Amino acid sequence: MADPTKVFLDEDDIPTHWYNIVADFPTPPPPPLHPGTKEPLVPDDLAALFPMGLIAQEASTERWIEIPEKVREIYRLWRPSPLHRARRLEAALGTTARIYYKYEGESPVGSHKTNSAVPQAYYNAQEGRMRLTTETGAGQWGSALAFATQIFGQTCEVWQVRNTYESKPYRRILMETFGATVTPSPSDKTEVGRALRERFPDTTGSLGMAISEAIEEAAKDPGASYSLGSVLNHVTLHQSIIGLEAIKQLEKFGEQAPDLLFACAGGGSNLAGIAFPFLRENIEGRMNVKITACEPAAAPSLTQGEYRYDFGDSSGMTPLLKMYTLGNEFVPDPVHAGGLRYHGMAPLVSHAYHEGLMKAIAVKQRDAFAAGVEFARAEGIVPASESNHAIAGALAAARKATEDGTSPVILIGVSGSGQLDLPAYSEFLAGNMLDA
Repeated sequence: MADPTKVFLDEDDIPTHWYNIVADFPTPPPPPLHPGTKEPLVPDDLAALFPMGLIAQEASTERWIEIPEKVREIYRLWRPSPLHRARRLEAALGTTARIYYKYEGESPVGSHKTNSAVPQAYYNAQEGRMRLTTETGAGQWGSALAFATQIFGQTCEVWQVRNTYESKPYRRILMETFGATVTPSPSDKTEVGRALRERFPDTTGSLGMAISEAIEEAAKDPGASYSLGSVLNHVTLHQSIIGLEAIKQLEKFGEQAPDLLFACAGGGSNLAGIAFPFLRENIEGRMNVKITACEPAAAPSLTQGEYRYDFGDSSGMTPLLKMYTLGNEFVPDPVHAGGLRYHGMAPLVSHAYHEGLMKAIAVKQRDAFAAGVEFARAEGIVPASESNHAIAGALAAARKATEDGTSPVILIGVSGSGQLDLPAYSEFLAGNMLDA
């Protein structure tokens, strides 16, 4: 039999528990603070916006948290996701490296975001919260929550960053197909939106602005909840299913561990999802994986931000989070990787970076798309705009390995499909893309 190109796991191999890295950090991460008292948050501080099931996960220090059977049942629609050996890409590069990629684009909405959207909708439904509000950058998270809420009979209201609302109309259509209401942000529907439009009349929007609008709307209704697709601890927890599967799949390829791991980083959910289970192996001394967060040069929170407490939104409505941040009023250039246009980084990712457990690089938009085109022509998969940043980092490492005469095992987190990003690819191929 020829060497395998991809490895699947059986549905029975879907992990039964999510992994919580808080249990294994050598030093505990700083707690979120109440914006008024500046004291550590207590569960009741979050009860107006989140169900207790998610609040408990947010504060948990347990290593393993059981995945409800109903959530695992829905996961079976697309999980386990495949792990590919990028043999054609290796040949095209002429590299001595062995390249693998974990592909999350086979989910119902074409990205990793459904891994957290389904449990978030589930825990809200368990507590009778049937109206969910949220933000979305490029549309992957909004699409995922729209999909998940229709499963549980909930309504979903999405504030989409204006830049991508206008440049990615098919994302909006996908959200509406699943029953969501979509509003470009900043909007005139909320007080904070109107204030932002008055202050920044020509703004292309940002995730921080959209978060503010979604929180304001949820806070008005005791039967509503706010859902966040990245940054928070319970989101990185849910995404850990990616890395847990990848560890098993690499074993089936006969690999003990990757030497290098690359994943895109905006708010941190995709990076944490694939990297944290491997980081546990590093901490326990079983592996020595060099993890690299690949962020956009237009929003370089890890490589140029400050590590301090900051708000997660533009208007100061969230708790204060200890994270790498460019400042909550920062508005990135309108690059096509809308899911990465965020001013801060997840507190747990920030803590790992601050402790020296991973490194980061900033990738310019054109370099990211050049790598994405190279990947697509070799592997037949058009990656999401966000994923291209990880691919760019990995291809540079593969080329360096060839120059150095080494043969590292490289693992790439390909967070989603770019089929709905084709206008951005067209702009790149025509030579009209902003070099940001």
